[in-house]
Amino acid sequence: MRAAALLSELRRRDIQVRVVGSELRCSAPAGALTPELRAELQLHRNGVLDLLSSAQGLGLQGQALVPLQRGGTRAPVYGVPGHNGDVFCYRALARALGSDQPFFGLQPPGLDGERAPLGRVEDLAAYFAAQIRAAQPQAPCIVAGFCAGGTVAFELAQQLARAGTEVRFLALFGCPYPVYFTRGAQLWHAFGRELRRLGRHGRELAEMSWGARRRYLAGQLRQRRARLEDERLRAIEPVLARRAQVERATIGAVRRYRPRRFEGRVKLFLPGTEWLHSGVAALQWRAVAARASVYLGPDAAGGSDMLRDGHAPAFAALLRVACEETE
Repeated sequence: MRAAALLSELRRRDIQVRVVGSELRCSAPAGALTPELRAELQLHRNGVLDLLSSAQGLGLQGQALVPLQRGGTRAPVYGVPGHNGDVFCYRALARALGSDQPFFGLQPPGLDGERAPLGRVEDLAAYFAAQIRAAQPQAPCIVAGFCAGGTVAFELAQQLARAGTEVRFLALFGCPYPVYFTRGAQLWHAFGRELRRLGRHGRELAEMSWGARRRYLAGQLRQRRARLEDERLRAIEPVLARRAQVERATIGAVRRYRPRRFEGRVKLFLPGTEWLHSGVAALQWRAVAARASVYLGPDAAGGSDMLRDGHAPAFAALLRVACEETE
């Protein structure tokens, strides 16, 4: 049972779950929280924490700036999240950077259920820039972006610089160039992934006995059902439904954006050497940057996992090196 499905089941049984600090707290009618549900809650603790932190953060944080690490004397990092707007993608990185590095996630409109998502990269960047300047006018900062959020971060760094804010550098963590998100490119990459998937399944099935093949195909069917259940939950779970709206708006905005030359420093943090020649065109950011550097993380770090607990310390170390080189 995945985190969203588990939360829906708990709510169906009138079991309330909330985040207190970094812990989960439950209140439930007598007998409702069975040993089996307790075990599921423990198993999916991190996923439930992320989901509830997003929901509670939206209720408590009306503005864009979400503090992930308040203290510290260094130039603060302002991180634009990926296409779903989840600023907690930076939580492990902020923790790995240590208590001397202030770190703020930038929450886009649309996740609070009160405002519509913004459909232009320029508007998203202006929304973030106004709040950064209000919180810390003219002070130097570092702008970061993750995945599709890198395009918004690129425009944000330009708007801040034009308004007189010193942007030490722009840090792009696994950020494809906008052309990757166009419909044609997405169809081509989806076709390639499907061919690779079918080839992999064909090779695996050819080496199996008939009994192993039946078990393998049954496992694939279970995975497909789980994906369909996730899609159903995205439509009925309020936090996931709003996040899906933000995803669609952000991807549409990135598709239409055309980067203009940035006169500042751009630091590209890539999840391993495979990204140097992949179809995401991450290195194309160098063509629109006055000064660009590339930092390679561990080859085992996939694009979606690079900022999670397992790999965050490695990218935190690379970010510290980039800060020292800039200073």
